[in-house]
This record gives sequence, structure tokens and C-alpha cells, in this order.
Amino acid sequence: MQNETRPPAACLIGWPAAHSRSPLIHHYWLRQLGIAGGYSIEAVPPEGFADFLQHLGDHGFVGANVTIPHKERALALSSPDARARAVGAANTLWYEGSELRSTNTDVEGFINNLDASAPGWDRVEDVLVLGAGGSSRAVVFGLIERGIARVHLANRTFERAQALADELGAKVRALHWQEIADVLPRAGLLVNTTSLGMHRQPALNVDIGRLPPHAVVSDLVYVPLETALLAAARARGLRTADGLGMLLHQAVRGFELWFRRRPQVTAELRALVEADLTAA
Repeated sequence: MQNETRPPAACLIGWPAAHSRSPLIHHYWLRQLGIAGGYSIEAVPPEGFADFLQHLGDHGFVGANVTIPHKERALALSSPDARARAVGAANTLWYEGSELRSTNTDVEGFINNLDASAPGWDRVEDVLVLGAGGSSRAVVFGLIERGIARVHLANRTFERAQALADELGAKVRALHWQEIADVLPRAGLLVNTTSLGMHRQPALNVDIGRLPPHAVVSDLVYVPLETALLAAARARGLRTADGLGMLLHQAVRGFELWFRRRPQVTAELRALVEADLTAA
């Protein structure tokens, strides 16, 4: 455990330790709440990850975020909650006494961003989710937890969608990619969890015109800030939830666990991160 006479500090553990917006977000909240504390990036290779976690407190940290490629191992090397176990990966670590606990805040980041961006979105019965990777797993788990009746899961490799549907239960139906157009007219929420539409990635070709007029469109991509998918949805007058909003909302719980104060996602914070993304 961390020496309690030091200001509390947390970190982001990754390899390579690419530029992350997490320090910008957490330092903003520390300043706003008047908390003496810190947040840093720690570049830890896979072969050193287990040892680093075993001595996390000795390194001066009360907890950590975990990113690629360590999320699955973080789950195995900690005491995960139900969300982390269901998603199969942990992105947030903290101590309860001497026990290192873990969770996955992508679930609440996605759901809380939808609540903030499109209140009442959860009155829909059918949701269409594109992609079957780790982010999709968190999204689908959150949708089921929220009580959505049917989740249609489409992936370019059908077998991955089917495997995830089998894991997550009867409310999830796997689709072939070419079946997307058939489901769009009854989808009250469309979620893109793939890298399609991201900067320097292929475009995501989905006919937004087939969605019902009350539909909400969510895209987890945040570079660019407005993807072609979101632009098309807004042009139709549909409500949207973007990837930057999810990034901000998923950071809230970790901060609260480490620093014992619950921060707010504000327009000022969003503008600060937007400026940083634009300058990158």
C-alpha cells in the first residue's frame, strides 16, 4: 500500500505508453476539487506487468488505469467485480485495505454518456451493435444490465459475433454483416464499437436513412471528434452520443475510488480535451 503521508497518486499502465488524455482529465479534476494528488503514465512491458502490480502501492500509487495490452492480465492478477468478470477485462484498479480490486468502467462510461447525451434512450426495445471486440463486450453487457430487450450484434467475422452472443445470453442475437440493413428500421439505438470511421481507417458504410426517426446513434470513435456516422445522424436530426463523452464518463469512477471525491463531466473539461485532440 501507498505511504499515507504522501499525496494520493494514480497512474495509467500501458505498453507502449502512448499519449493518453487520462492525465489531462484527472489533473483537471484534482485542480477543480482542490485535491493534492497526482496521475502519471507508467510504461510497463508485458513481462514486467505482474511484478509492477504486485508492488503498485510500493511505487506510490493508490490505484491505476490499465490499457492495452494489460487489461486481461489485470483481471487475473486482481480481485475483479461482476462487471470486470463479465467483460473479461479490467481497466481500473484500486485498493480495499490490502486487497487489489478491479472493475471495468467502460460499461458505465458508455451508459452514463448515453444518459447525458440522449435522455430516455433506454425506452427502446431493439439495439444494433457493430463489432464484437472488447469494447463491444462492455457495451452489450451494459445494455443487458440496463434491461434492453434485444441486442442485435453484427461483426465482419460472424463467428466472433456468435461466440459473444453465446456468452452473453438469449437477449443477444448474432448477425452477419450483410444483415445490418434489415435490422436498421427497428433499431432504436445504433452503436459503432469498431475502428471503422476512425482517422486513417476505412469508412463505416451504414445507411442512416433506414433508422427510425426516434433513433439514437452512438460512436465510440473520438478521433475524429465527429465521425461520418455521427455527422450523417445529426444531419437527419437524430440524437447522438460520441466517443469523447464516453472517454470522459468512464474516468469518473476511477477518480472517485482513488481520491474519494466524485468529479463531474463538464463543458469546460470537454472543451479542454477537445482542444488537446485538435492540437495532436
